Amino acid sequence: MSTPAIPPLSILSATPSPGGRDPHRARDAAQQFEALLIGQMLRGVRESGSGWLDSGEDKAGDCATEFAEQQLALVMAQNGGLGLSGLIAHGLDK
Repeated sequence: MSTPAIPPLSILSATPSPGGRDPHRARDAAQQFEALLIGQMLRGVRESGSGWLDSGEDKAGDCATEFAEQQLALVMAQNGGLGLSGLIAHGLDK
């Protein structure tokens, strides 16, 4: 499993296409939103105490678990996730 690549700064500061719409930025925003939703679902399951990993009194372990959930959510969203990012990006493109 490879870690997600951080986009170069030139992509982040690129000027939008004529008309003010950039489909790549819409897709990226949709994936970030989906990653946020997946991360919140994973966090909710863990905090409910229903068995998603062990949440004890170990603060370092809790921090590592939180980071792992965020990374898992990001990778899931970048690889299709729940299918929401495609729908959101399509809606933003219209």
